[in-house]
Amino acid sequence: MVSAALLSTLHLLGLTIGVSSVYARGRALRALAGDPGRLAPVFFADNWWGVSAILSIGTGLARAFGPFEKGPGFYLNSHSFLLKLALVGAVVLLEVWPMVTLIRWRIAQARGRAIDTSVAARLAQVNAVEVALMVLIPFLASAMARGLGFTWFS
Repeated sequence: MVSAALLSTLHLLGLTIGVSSVYARGRALRALAGDPGRLAPVFFADNWWGVSAILSIGTGLARAFGPFEKGPGFYLNSHSFLLKLALVGAVVLLEVWPMVTLIRWRIAQARGRAIDTSVAARLAQVNAVEVALMVLIPFLASAMARGLGFTWFS
């Protein structure tokens, strides 16, 4: 029981860190579009976004498929859970371009090379979509915990 509570707490903490860090990264990317010298806040927020992904996904997998919660049968038969997974998948797919770009920027900065930040504004737009999806995910988790399926009448 304590393990399940700890995993749930860490899962929620990961989600909280995720929403706040991806929001902060978007703000930093918008500021970067006007001032290419402001990479540090982008990288800082992105680091926390990565920590949240590891925390949220790791604890989520343990909760859904490990011996700590209701078991995979409960989760895989929940339309709310499946929709939540679809949103997580969408965030992961949306994150590919920003992740690759920021890794390239980090490498260029470490090598003392110039960094082309001209895509920062477009990355901020992708980031805004990620924020919106991240805000929907706890709603679906709450619906799932209450036994609500895909319809509002369950």
